[in-house]
Amino acid sequence: MTLTYSSRLALTAGLTASATTLSSAAFADAPGWDDLKGISIEEIVTETSYEVKKGFPERLKNGVDGMELTGYAVPLTPGADVSQLILVSDMGLCPFCGSGEHGASIQVNLDQPIIGLEEGTRITLRGDMRPMLDPETWQAATLENAVIVGG
Repeated sequence: MTLTYSSRLALTAGLTASATTLSSAAFADAPGWDDLKGISIEEIVTETSYEVKKGFPERLKNGVDGMELTGYAVPLTPGADVSQLILVSDMGLCPFCGSGEHGASIQVNLDQPIIGLEEGTRITLRGDMRPMLDPETWQAATLENAVIVGG
């Protein structure tokens, strides 16, 4: 038996247990977020295997250097120094609340840690978007070497 799930966007691993549909969000139609909405996810589960197939729009297939995204920061680990976070397009559609109806999100690896970043802070980041090709995770992209360029 093969089960197939499809999603227009699933950028962070472990945030949903089933297929999701992207809702309209505050920054969801901004440059960058609009590109990321074009990523497709297909989860294939059989009795003996698990695979996540990802489809990327042409512009994102090889990554994008210098991509800018404005959103809300959610640090991945507690503490004063934040070097990894999830950037979400809309804090009102929280990807961590268990609902499949959440806004766009992407994992961000910062070039240098941010001291004292509070959850929900609105920031603009510039970094190198890299597709995540691992067939065992729903995570589809990361923003690497990111720096804050605005608030």
